[in-house]
Amino acid sequence: MSTSNLAKSDIVYCRGEKFRLYLDRETIANRVAELGARISADYEGRVPVLIGVLNGSFMFLADLLRSIEIECEVDFLKLSSYGASKISSGVVRELKKIDADIEGRDVIIVEDIVDTGLSMQFIVDRISEDNPSSVRTATLLHKHEATRVESQLDYVGFRIKNLFVIGYGLDYGQLARNLDQIYILDGEEPQ
Repeated sequence: MSTSNLAKSDIVYCRGEKFRLYLDRETIANRVAELGARISADYEGRVPVLIGVLNGSFMFLADLLRSIEIECEVDFLKLSSYGASKISSGVVRELKKIDADIEGRDVIIVEDIVDTGLSMQFIVDRISEDNPSSVRTATLLHKHEATRVESQLDYVGFRIKNLFVIGYGLDYGQLARNLDQIYILDGEEPQ
């Protein structure tokens, strides 16, 4: 199946495994717009710096930025905790640092997914070292059942069970990020 057909299907295959549609593009777009409206209201009169966590957050961050109606800046950092695995290794490494000077600034960390909470806690601690005036977090997905470290989550798109998900920036060994919907491994139950 070609990539263009993948994005239109309720069933996709990645690395030889079957995935089925979990969150469609309309559901995602509506929720991202709601989050953008909340951020716009919460930061009215201020210019927050949104820091996207690469690689997974790029699609969510792009759509979130388009839905924010106040001035804002963007920067990126890159971490690694998965590699090509389906499960986080639990070891977080910083691969790219932010370029922006965030001292005295309002910062919103933007993640694609929070599962164990280890990466988010690492990022909040790391960003706090640069003395921003405030740090909030936004995540498209929160796997609340997988959480091992409670971390601050201010803007959450969807709370989900401990499911393996791909699409909309989320990958399986770097594949499937280009899908514009979110899929779960076939056989997993979302309820």
